[in-house]
Amino acid sequence: MALALGVLISGRGSNLVAILDAIELGKVDAIVKVVASNKANAAGLQRAKERGIPTEYLDPKSFAQEPNPREAYDVAMGVLLQKYGVECVALAGYMRIVTPALIRMFPWKIFNIHPSLLPAFPGLDAQRQALEWGAKVSGCTVHLVTEGVDEGPIIMQTAVPIIEEDTVESLSARILEQEHRLYPQAIQLMAQRRLTLEGRRVRILSQKESIQGK
Repeated sequence: MALALGVLISGRGSNLVAILDAIELGKVDAIVKVVASNKANAAGLQRAKERGIPTEYLDPKSFAQEPNPREAYDVAMGVLLQKYGVECVALAGYMRIVTPALIRMFPWKIFNIHPSLLPAFPGLDAQRQALEWGAKVSGCTVHLVTEGVDEGPIIMQTAVPIIEEDTVESLSARILEQEHRLYPQAIQLMAQRRLTLEGRRVRILSQKESIQGK
């Protein structure tokens, strides 16, 4: 049975498009049930609509009077995702820090992709951090989401060499190419039930092990 996926975005949705393309090509056994955003004008919402995928905009300002606005927002987002029958959640350029409220609703079922080789350079502007540090290699990481920012167990990583002439823009562009390749691969592993967590380590099961475990 195809994995029921929800995708959260805040911007253009390039990783969303990569996931959708991989699904259409039969490389990922998943169905995107809904694309939701905290930004009404996120370009990725239109991209989803063009493919006939349901979209939702949840306004953070409407939770401003709550005792804990961020938690209240995430509870509402979780309820919305559950309404669509979502099993797993992919953060794809989602510019909000996820709170424990949403994590509890989808334990070990929320993915994120980050433009560095974690644990190096977490947080914002990872590409700029790498260049300013003088790193020789950067890359991207797909990880499970936990309460710590970019601290969750690592599923997959790809390295991207840094060249002397790199700017933030050129490095970001090369990393993004690898993100578009890596993220669908990680989602397919979840769809195939091939991921298991052992402490902080995500173990990728062989297809034979996965079948035997069903």
